[in-house]
Amino acid sequence: MRVGIAGYGLAGRYFHAPLLKGCGYEVVVIQTSNGERAVNAVADFPQATVVSTIEELVAHKLDLVVVASANLVHAEHAFAAINAGIAVVVDKPMGRTFAETAEIISAAERSGVPVSTFFNRRWDSDSLTIKRVLASGVLGTIHRMDSRFERFRPELNKDSWRENMSAAEGGGQLLDLQPHLISTALDWFGKAELVTSTVRNIRGGADDDAVLILKHDSGVLSILSASAVVGAPGPRIRILGSKGALVINDLDPQEELLRAGKIPTGGKWDVPTKSKTFIHRGDEVEEIIGEDGNYATFYSLVAGAIAGKNAWPISNDDALLVATIIDQARNNALHV
Repeated sequence: MRVGIAGYGLAGRYFHAPLLKGCGYEVVVIQTSNGERAVNAVADFPQATVVSTIEELVAHKLDLVVVASANLVHAEHAFAAINAGIAVVVDKPMGRTFAETAEIISAAERSGVPVSTFFNRRWDSDSLTIKRVLASGVLGTIHRMDSRFERFRPELNKDSWRENMSAAEGGGQLLDLQPHLISTALDWFGKAELVTSTVRNIRGGADDDAVLILKHDSGVLSILSASAVVGAPGPRIRILGSKGALVINDLDPQEELLRAGKIPTGGKWDVPTKSKTFIHRGDEVEEIIGEDGNYATFYSLVAGAIAGKNAWPISNDDALLVATIIDQARNNALHV
């Protein structure tokens, strides 16, 4: 399938491009207005055309447009593809607000053009392993889950729009890492409502410390922490049940592999991509075998959806619920 990529920074170059290539897509055109990134695009895909505007990108004959640009222009780029009649995948978050997300989805529905968002963390090793463990019932009745993306970066990166732009422009942890935490929590435990939140700016740039508490219809309480100012990060995930707890301390190696230039050829990794996973029962700790993570599954399913063989991997209802929770978290945040 012929694909165009809008944006060639971190998301475009190190996530979407190698996954698309690994799944057999032909990268036909790449859009970037940044000179250095244009050079990178030519080096990575010498057969592709590099353009500076979204209008030039959608003028090509394409089966799919991947919007991997800054959050500020997600809607603009998505609308351009939709108006051109091309299926669209938008990197998370689809929109900066619920209203913007709903506007993108409504435009796609009116035009009969598929649109979806990239919640790739549903194909982390931890996510796939958790779904297997939950289905087994080994933890008993689940009552609480802690999920974290915590880092220690005490100084602002002045070159990062994510760390410096306002929320209105698309910056901050609430729009960067919380969409992953929320979307995976919904995938594991079902629909949820926000109980409370804190969204803080500690380093003087965009919001850099966001903690959300969700109550799922299933009864599970999810505590979600996305922060750049945690000197002692907690476990990546801890799930508490009546018969034990599941603990995963670290991310699987997929992001590291992608940043190193590795590609999941044929839609699969040729190296293990497991997270170390443990079941705790008080002082008793049992290591279990995790599932291999595979972000490429997302684009394999997208190809199937475009061909009419399967459903889209992420429902727009999920994208709207994530956007609803993010809006509520920002508007109702406790100021502590």
